[in-house]
Amino acid sequence: MEELKNYCHSIAKNAKKASLQLAAISGETKNQWLFCCADRLIQEQDRILTENLKDLSAAKESGLSSAMIDRLTLSEKTLSEMSNALKEIAAFPDPIGKIIESNIRPNGLEIQKVRVPIGVVFFIYESRPNVTTDAAAICVKSGNAVIFRGGKEAIHSNRVLGAILAETANESGLPKNAVQLIETTNRDAIDELLHLPEYINVTIPRGGESLIRRVMTEAQMPVIKHYAGNCHVYIDRFADPDIAEAVLINSKCQRLGTCNTAESLIIHADAPKSLFLRLIESLQSNQIEIRGDIKTCSLVPSAHLADDSDFYKEFLAPIISVKIVDSLQEAIDFINSHSSQHTEAIISQDITSIRRFTTCVDSSAVMVNSSTRLNDGGQFGLGAEIGISTDKFHARGPCGINELTSYKYVVYGNGHLRK
Repeated sequence: MEELKNYCHSIAKNAKKASLQLAAISGETKNQWLFCCADRLIQEQDRILTENLKDLSAAKESGLSSAMIDRLTLSEKTLSEMSNALKEIAAFPDPIGKIIESNIRPNGLEIQKVRVPIGVVFFIYESRPNVTTDAAAICVKSGNAVIFRGGKEAIHSNRVLGAILAETANESGLPKNAVQLIETTNRDAIDELLHLPEYINVTIPRGGESLIRRVMTEAQMPVIKHYAGNCHVYIDRFADPDIAEAVLINSKCQRLGTCNTAESLIIHADAPKSLFLRLIESLQSNQIEIRGDIKTCSLVPSAHLADDSDFYKEFLAPIISVKIVDSLQEAIDFINSHSSQHTEAIISQDITSIRRFTTCVDSSAVMVNSSTRLNDGGQFGLGAEIGISTDKFHARGPCGINELTSYKYVVYGNGHLRK
């Protein structure tokens, strides 16, 4: 136990030192590292995929769900996308040192609000080794040192990716220990690091709800997180039928195991019955189980009667909850009381309904006539994301480069004194 404690303290202390050096590193040096990483992912794809196969084999033997295995899987296509994402992040302006606001006081004192790094980011995540490179890129581009702790199910993939990130960092002139991977799968390492606020400025957990709640309980520093992705698609009585079907099916069926997948369908009682049945038929043709309220079950004999807990669930499975409401306000109230405040969508051609929905629904992203699956850093033009926050402080929605910065005031005077 003492050895683990010393290991974690060393990692954290080294990260703090690296973060102070990173704050002064040029954007050119950071971009050089990003391009170097992008090239190495392609050059070493055989090595990476070989290690990923070890994780996949172990995952199947241990009975991991198909959704988890999907998140864990790397391929040549995935590596190409990871490489391109690094290049996209390099193309973004360096946020560090940017003057957010500036004003000159009547006495001539110049006040500047300047963007600065947060410092050290402790990033905890499950499966999805592709997130390793995205998160490292966002952290370093925004001037932060990062400590990674992936799940044991992805340990082989993360070790090889972590090695590439660290090797290229040294080659590119980044501070030593700017990017560090926790090599041990001992879960006690997480608790040790969560108790080091003197070195770590923020923790970002990305994974299942149990992991995130554990982090929230133990962390002694700020946490950026979302608990679950219980996302809703609301079909208004003024919905375009073709858009309604296309958006619903994409939101629910494109990928079942992501946090921005729709888990609940809400439809206005005054929407045409033909549209409702069309949507149900389309879901069922995609092998989606319907768990509906009493009104839904009266119209769809094959539907299962939902209990109240079904309307709170992030299924991550071929299941969707369905509720029929009598008004737009009922839909808004239902979403606000059952949602995880992640992503909601309205399908409507009525601007009054749209404005009311977007104003009153309290979630990190509200989509209008578009899929919940689009709530993503890359899709929003952020290059990539380290996570999606459902908090309101300090960041909300997809967290990209700017969301991993803070600011400080720089004040210029000429012998100014307070009177």
